[in-house]
Amino acid sequence: MSILRLRWVALGLLVVCLLAVSSSFNPAVAQSSNPTVRQIIVPDEDRFTPFAITIRVGQRVQWVNNDTDDHTIVSDDAFNTSGPRGVNVLLKANGGTFSIEFQHPGTFPFYCRFHSMLDSDHQPKAPGPEGGIQDQNGNYGTPMNGVITVLEK
Repeated sequence: MSILRLRWVALGLLVVCLLAVSSSFNPAVAQSSNPTVRQIIVPDEDRFTPFAITIRVGQRVQWVNNDTDDHTIVSDDAFNTSGPRGVNVLLKANGGTFSIEFQHPGTFPFYCRFHSMLDSDHQPKAPGPEGGIQDQNGNYGTPMNGVITVLEK
């Protein structure tokens, strides 16, 4: 076999291999390798971590309470554009969980009703004398809240 013919055969095999590899690449499969569940943790203190996350439509968010106290997940529906609305769930102490799969782009602000309350502009604030938990120094602490941004797929 001549060198020229061998080169053409090698080039043909290379093209076939590249086509086979590219046809087996499916962007939908590659995109699904993104985690479908993101977690928001309540560590052993009164806060959500991370405070803010960004996900895609179709992804699920799971809250996990690692604190020794109960907490809640309450949607701030004045600013909730991704749904669901009317969320008001107890997150039990020592491992309690709750999850939502988001179906619409937008924002999902939330707070713990034990550790924050909404002011007249629907902004979370420390509970103060109207409710909440006061420490031994008389402080009501930082409002316990967070936000999820949901992007298109």
